[in-house]
Amino acid sequence: MISNRIDFIYIFDVKDGNPNGDPNADNMPRIDDETGQGLVTDVCLKRKVRNYVLAKKEMQEGFDIYIKERAVLDSVVNDVYKENSVKNATKENKRIVAQKVLCQKYYDVRTFGAAITTTGKQDQVRGPIQFTFARSVDQIQAKPNTITRMAATKKADSNSDNPEDEVKQKERTMGNKFIVPYGLYVCHGFISANLAKQTGFSEDDLKLFWDALENMFDVDRSAARGLMSAQKLIVFKHSSMLGNAPADKLFKLVNIQLKDKTKVPRSVDDYNLPNLEDIKEGLKNISDQIEVEEMI
Repeated sequence: MISNRIDFIYIFDVKDGNPNGDPNADNMPRIDDETGQGLVTDVCLKRKVRNYVLAKKEMQEGFDIYIKERAVLDSVVNDVYKENSVKNATKENKRIVAQKVLCQKYYDVRTFGAAITTTGKQDQVRGPIQFTFARSVDQIQAKPNTITRMAATKKADSNSDNPEDEVKQKERTMGNKFIVPYGLYVCHGFISANLAKQTGFSEDDLKLFWDALENMFDVDRSAARGLMSAQKLIVFKHSSMLGNAPADKLFKLVNIQLKDKTKVPRSVDDYNLPNLEDIKEGLKNISDQIEVEEMI
């Protein structure tokens, strides 16, 4: 099991795409209205981790995904309660045994936890790995691009037998596609050794998680998301279960600066990314019980 607290910073970028649309704003890229910085939700990133694990492990035993497309959670939880280990448990222990089975079967439950709010069963599993929202280093601009569709959805929408009669046809539907020309995003993450012990999250599970952060954008391509790439993953490993320094002090060691503030950034090369040696030097003033590693 994981025996050390871990804090990490995940840096990724997007070019000519929408990293996380907001359904309440016509699916525009999420933006902090006060600062103009772009946002990507934690659940968006967790979704990509889930998709990567599904693609790599192909639902191998112990690596199925609880929250997946078209899953019926009532059925999933009811099947767990039908297993012998749960059925044979005492009434007082049935809930605990069911939690254990869920953690054993589903990678995302033992990694991120789960709220089990199905019919007749209310429970919660707290996962060892949590993300903050990712926030762009600089302001972003959500650029609307008008697009057209050249085909009709219904026969009634194309009410002319003459293909040259464009006035009477409705197939040329107009729409908008919002993109971020460029944005460099930073996400902060936390791994609790204590909660890992409770869910059974192991070192092998952690390796798979790091692998997902490095490669998940490559197995989840979409025209809407443009070019998204993982740029840096900086990991702080404490020597104890509860940690040796506050996470915010560690995160302040990671500085990202725009090289030329008179120019609008359009590439990761426009930034000075954190240097591992500088982080190690700054870490000496905080604690000698923490190791830092650059995973990407």
